[in-house]
Amino acid sequence: MVKKLKALAEGKTDSEMAALIKNSAHQIWLAGLGAFAKAQEEGVKAFDSLVKQGEAVQERARKVADEKIADVKAQASGQWDKLEQVFEERVARALHSLSVPTKKDVEALSRRVTELTAEVKKLSGGGDAPKAPTRRAK
Repeated sequence: MVKKLKALAEGKTDSEMAALIKNSAHQIWLAGLGAFAKAQEEGVKAFDSLVKQGEAVQERARKVADEKIADVKAQASGQWDKLEQVFEERVARALHSLSVPTKKDVEALSRRVTELTAEVKKLSGGGDAPKAPTRRAK
């Protein structure tokens, strides 16, 4: 840049040099204004393009996040099911060690009581036991 200025300055008077520098500065100014105008024109298009790209990226990110959340929920659900099963097994073992009857035991006893009640009714005459006679007033 310095060599170009020296080459331009050779054989020029101070006023010619000042005019040359002024003209060069004016061209630089106009180039800057042109770049600014172009940036404004292209800026709107570029901004709209960036917004569309951002929306696309956001949508992809949302899909990936939703998939990951679904995976985590499925894993957590499976873990909760396993935990619940382990808890139920441990409680059942503890109750068994304390000789507490299970629901199946109670149901089996209930069926057996019903069977025995029917058998007792059958052996005692097929119906209800006879009632004691009541006294009538005269």
